[in-house]
Amino acid sequence: MNSELTFRQGLKNTLPTVFGYIGIGAAFGMIGHSAGFSAWVILLLSLIVYAGSAQFIIITMLAVHSPLLSIVLSVFLVNSRIILMSMTTASYFKNESLLKNIFIGTLLTDETFALGMNKQNYTEGKLSFSWFNASNILAYTVWALSSLMGALLGNLLTNPEKLGLGFAIIAMFIGLLYLQLIGDKTLDLKLQLLMVGITLILFYFGLIFIPSNLLIIFVTLLVCAIGVGVIHVFF
Repeated sequence: MNSELTFRQGLKNTLPTVFGYIGIGAAFGMIGHSAGFSAWVILLLSLIVYAGSAQFIIITMLAVHSPLLSIVLSVFLVNSRIILMSMTTASYFKNESLLKNIFIGTLLTDETFALGMNKQNYTEGKLSFSWFNASNILAYTVWALSSLMGALLGNLLTNPEKLGLGFAIIAMFIGLLYLQLIGDKTLDLKLQLLMVGITLILFYFGLIFIPSNLLIIFVTLLVCAIGVGVIHVFF
């Protein structure tokens, strides 16, 4: 990864992460097909909702005829973390128009956010609309096409979980975390490793007491507060 912030460079930087989208997107399409949804419905879900975990929730709840309000609330809670990520991302585009900010926020995902935060380590804390737009568009396109592909292949693979496609997204995040640790020169490596450890511990014990759809946003806010305190006291 380098300091270029062009549209073309955005595509290049995002390309290695698309395998995560392909694996999860195909799995979503196959599971949606096995639940009785047509390929067009699955494609529209990916184009309109565009949120992996939320889409799995939608097809699961629709399949058992859950109330519409329950589905909407569940999707909101699962995706509430995007509010925090959008607020963080918006700080890099204060000089851009409202329309451009809305466009970036609309297509923002966990993966493109993590990629952007890693990218700014190489650009003196700067991000451009062209670069981020390219990353979002590529991710959006690959996700939609992967979902459609999975739906069309649903007849061939009745149990997609056996392929281990779900691990693709985990492997991608591990790679992004590693790049963040070695690329961010503004924070001490010991501090970063400490915060990673605290995050893992909070998630492990948090799953016992807090619903998973609320745990992400809760741990994010708590670790941010702890991190600020640790920096001021020890670093």
